[in-house]
Formats: sequence, structure tokens, C-alpha cells
Amino acid sequence: MRVQSSATAPQTITAGLGYGALGVLAFSMSLPATRVAVADLDPWFVAFGRAVGAGLLAVGYLRLTGAPRPTRDQWRRLAVVALGVVVGFPLFTSLALTTSTSAHAAVVIAVLPAMTAVFAVLRGGERPPPLFWVASGGGLLAVLVFLAATGAVAGALTTADLFLLAAVALCGLGYAEGGVLARELGGARTICWALVLSLPATVAVTVVAAVADPPHAGTTEWTAFAYVSVVSMFLGFFAWYAGLARGGIARVGQIQLAQPVLTLAWSALLLGETVTRWSIVAAAVVLVCVVLTQRARSAPVARRR
Repeated sequence: MRVQSSATAPQTITAGLGYGALGVLAFSMSLPATRVAVADLDPWFVAFGRAVGAGLLAVGYLRLTGAPRPTRDQWRRLAVVALGVVVGFPLFTSLALTTSTSAHAAVVIAVLPAMTAVFAVLRGGERPPPLFWVASGGGLLAVLVFLAATGAVAGALTTADLFLLAAVALCGLGYAEGGVLARELGGARTICWALVLSLPATVAVTVVAAVADPPHAGTTEWTAFAYVSVVSMFLGFFAWYAGLARGGIARVGQIQLAQPVLTLAWSALLLGETVTRWSIVAAAVVLVCVVLTQRARSAPVARRR
């Protein structure tokens, strides 16, 4: 059974791509900003404190707009969104960036579009062609080879690498679930309700982290913290989820291809990090695999009832 949706209209798709591009631009500075913030601030404080700041903004937005409360089923799905993008990705990237550079992390995060497409397939109940799985596996393999070649002694994976892979998996899940849910709630309300749902936990962890290690940082570090709170955790998702809802998760997901390239550029320009040629080669291989994944994902596929 095929359902025609207004989300497939050319004008709607164009708007979705535009919103998605704004979201990717906002997210592309998340890793460099997090790297700056965790230089002087506890990573747990950065990960959960940013969610608290964004959550307070979300409360104000929802009250100002008079947003209706989600249904019981929507609350359950919002919990999945919160696990992926409010808690999982910020926490694991913050922990990873205490020892890893944002340029290195950008290469690992490059597999995120493929991971998002995988969860979009699972969430939508589709049966993609074999090329989809081959390309997804190829992108993951390229990342693992890069990590093994640039890791610790004997090419072993570092703890930071494992944190980054966990962040990618959880973020892909949160992106896909949020993209589907945004078709019902809207992009802004989806991330706002997820942030509000997370507030009891994020406030508690932030307080514990602040008491255990009182935050002391300079203007630069606090500015970076403000960026990941207001832009990466709040405004960026307004655009990103709106784009996924309007243009489709697979189609808009292709815009993520630019994110690792932009992050590498920000890392070099703002942090003075060295972007090795092997990082660029690894990112290029991953991007090729992701392009194949997106092409396979966009091809006609059979749907289960």
C-alpha cells in the first residue's frame, strides 16, 4: 500500500533541504566547541549542562506557543529521541573530546549519515537493496581501519574512539526517530519536548557534576559552552528536524555529507589542529560509501505492511 504525502511535493522537499542545510551548518561547529569547553570544564557538566540550558529555553518556547502535550505513544518515542540526541551524543562526544581532537572525531562522525539511514530503514520497515548494506558496511569498515591505524599502541582502539562510535549509533537512532516524530509534532516541538522530558535527569547530573568539580573556566570556554547549549542543542534541531520532516530522512540526510568536511575546516581554522592527509582520505572514503548508501536508500524498495 502506497501513501502519497505532501512531504514529497517539490516545494516541500526544497524547503526541507534548506532547513537541513541550516541544521548541518549549526552542528558542524559542535565538536570544535565541545573540544574547547571540556578543556577546562568537566565533560559530564558540559554534556548535561548544555541540555539543562536548552531545556529551560524549551520550556519557555512551549509555553509561549501554547504547544499541546504529546500523547502517551509520542512520549515513548520522545524518550528514544532524548536518549539519542539529548543524552547519548553529547555525553559520549564530551568524554571522547577530553583526549581526542575534533578533527579526529570528525572522521568518525562522518559515518553518521549512514547510521541515520540504517535506523530510518529499520524505523520505516523497508527492505533496501543489497547495495545499501554493502555501502553501510563499507563506511563503517573505513572508519574502523582509520581508527586502528591512528589509535593507541599496536593500532588498538582507544577509549575515545569507542565513545565516538557509541555517540554515532545513539545519534543516528535519535535523528531517525525524531525525523519521523517531527511529522506529527513539528521540528521545534519534537526537540523541545525531548529536552523537557530529560530535565529531571539532566538537572540532577549537572548539579552532581558541578558539586564534585566546581566549574572554573575562561570566557572562551564559557562561550563554547553557550554555543553547544543554545545552537547545537536547541536552535540547530529546530531546523534539522523540520528538514527531515519536510524533505524525508533519506533525502535530507545527504546534506550531512558536508558536516565532517566543515568540522575539519573549523578544527583547523579555530583550534589550529592538524588535519592530516590520512584524515582527509578516510573522510573521503566514508563519504563515498555514504553517497552509495543514500542512493540505495532512495531507490524504490518493498515495504512490509
